[in-house]
Amino acid sequence: MKSVVWFATGSQHLYGAVTLKKVAENSAAIVKGFNESEKISVEIVFKPVVTTPDSILEVCKAANNDDTCIGLITWMHTFSPAKMWIAGLKALQKPYLHLDTQFNRDIPWAEIDMDFMNLNQSAHGDREFGFINSRMRKNRKVVVGHWKEAGVQEQIDVWCRTAIGWKESQGLKVARFGDNMREVAVTEGDKVEAQMVFGWQISAFGTHDLIKYIDQVTDAEVEQLYAEYEQTYEVAADCRKGGKYHQNVLIQARYEIAMKRFMINGNFKAFTTNFENLAGLDQLPGLASQRLMAAGYGFGAEGDWKQAAMLRILKVMSEGKNGGNSFMEDYTYHFDPANPGVLGSHMLEICPSIAARKPRLEVHPLGIGGKDAPARLVFDSATGDAMNVTVIDMGNRFRIIVNTLDVIEPLAALPKLPVACAFWKAHPSLADGAAAWIYAGGTHHSVFTMALTPDYIENFAELADVEFVIIDKNTELTAFKKELKWNDLYYLLNKSLK
Repeated sequence: MKSVVWFATGSQHLYGAVTLKKVAENSAAIVKGFNESEKISVEIVFKPVVTTPDSILEVCKAANNDDTCIGLITWMHTFSPAKMWIAGLKALQKPYLHLDTQFNRDIPWAEIDMDFMNLNQSAHGDREFGFINSRMRKNRKVVVGHWKEAGVQEQIDVWCRTAIGWKESQGLKVARFGDNMREVAVTEGDKVEAQMVFGWQISAFGTHDLIKYIDQVTDAEVEQLYAEYEQTYEVAADCRKGGKYHQNVLIQARYEIAMKRFMINGNFKAFTTNFENLAGLDQLPGLASQRLMAAGYGFGAEGDWKQAAMLRILKVMSEGKNGGNSFMEDYTYHFDPANPGVLGSHMLEICPSIAARKPRLEVHPLGIGGKDAPARLVFDSATGDAMNVTVIDMGNRFRIIVNTLDVIEPLAALPKLPVACAFWKAHPSLADGAAAWIYAGGTHHSVFTMALTPDYIENFAELADVEFVIIDKNTELTAFKKELKWNDLYYLLNKSLK
């Protein structure tokens, strides 16, 4: 379904018909400029200027009822008395961005007169609107600057993409094949609260539910998908027809077809697996999970439904952008003082969207779970800026944690590593980055993205009204620990403010 953002301009009848006509013309021109910009990837829709409490309430209710509208951009071209906005903001259920701009960039020093002043009042009109939002404790994004500036348009696009992610979050269905890994704490969480806060619907299924779909897959369908594997990947000799592990590959193809059909039929956009819950399955879905992630599905290993949902949302946010997104795990450290780093990987399930070059399809024993050797894609990740994102349940709230990274080439070849991997330098350093992550309660699982930056995640956290903490180049450990304590106090008291 097409996604659009509405552009709502506030004013009042005090300034007369001539001024209001100019307000509408200027607003329409800004919308036209946004839609012609290569910086903004979502269509912006001009809405008539709102000048009364009733017209404001009407546009907010209409936005709520329009499935294509993912949010609003609000701008006070003149002075729009903010009490007019109370009913509308109370009713509004869509995200909104407050744009503090003005039509002209510069002050016309020689020509400025009272007519110009009456028309161009954003400098204080937006402050009036800002007050009522703060008084009502409304979460919103504020962007300040001239509307033609590239940086302003880029901030708007980040917010628009985040609003798309928020829309995807509402009613996002996650299928859990099996339960969480036994005795693991961090993959647990309050699924009822997650649905209330994020909109996620988390449903568990036994492997017998999936096996029904597996049994319906035909050999012809499996062979057709295997042919796609040979066209897409470098296939190891022992995985090709006649090879020792060819049948192992075909099993993964059968899983992939069945799991995709299961999720399409149930409208699931994310899923989890668990190597402890494989009754009736010969292998842990490895290649199948990687391929489904590459197709846009969210995934979490060992029943980690929070990261599965977040991965799906990040994939939706970053559609059309360079860089990939994957389920990830901090697997092992490199503590060389001269060149410390982290090797990220997992048993099998790393998304090939982050691969530096064509992945190689291989089969190796898993070494855990007591099942047959599964096929998987083996590759090194691309290099560049990245971040790990994780969602945790703190009991009285959810916390989203971000750690920015520099992904580099592995320091040496990894000829015996039978899984995909990424090697990175954590910010601000391995020691402080890992310590901050641990102090914050960060999971061993995360969503690894090379497509997005922390501001996307911060925007998302604000839309969900959940805690957001970032570990980056500017993080100082003592101050970070204090921030966590202050946040505990804030979220203890926050509900009493609303």
